[in-house]
Amino acid sequence: MTSPLQAVPASDGMAAHLLPGGSAADVVQPGAGGHEVPPYGYQYAYVTPPKGRLARLAERTPRWVSPLGLTALVSGGVAYTLLMRPTQAGATDAPTCVMKLFTGFDCPGCGGTRAAWYLLHGDIPAAAHHHAMLVFAAPFLAYMYASWTINRLANRKVLPTMQLSSGTLIGFLVAWLIFSVVRNLPWAPFDWLFV
Repeated sequence: MTSPLQAVPASDGMAAHLLPGGSAADVVQPGAGGHEVPPYGYQYAYVTPPKGRLARLAERTPRWVSPLGLTALVSGGVAYTLLMRPTQAGATDAPTCVMKLFTGFDCPGCGGTRAAWYLLHGDIPAAAHHHAMLVFAAPFLAYMYASWTINRLANRKVLPTMQLSSGTLIGFLVAWLIFSVVRNLPWAPFDWLFV
């Protein structure tokens, strides 16, 4: 038996609360007899689930931690790219692309590390030769990172954020898929994109 103030789960996934003086016979199911709730009986309201450990930790974390973490990841990637000298590595040198090793075709990401290396050295034509889609996306990614970091640290909107619609993202992915196929075609001018 439930007390007059105890929450009772309802069949529709919402929590039903019994008001003082009501009884279990006063239940009003959604769609059964209209939207009117009697003065005594069940009222349906969403009960927020208790927060988990990660949500509580995220609320207590200072605002500068996430930009610092992302900066550390990006810095690690840049350091790896600069130190490993990918332009001097062969197709079978570690780390290697499994698709290129077994099929001889460029995968959608082939040449990305070399393109990043050339971008970091300011050689845009060589970077575009190795991965044109990365060269196209790099300024957008850099701006999105900079605006997010500055706005997050300032706790206000200093730079406008770039909002990408799902259509834009789908269009980019389709273009990347077409690029991945075209770069493997064996005739000019597409063979220039093969790395």
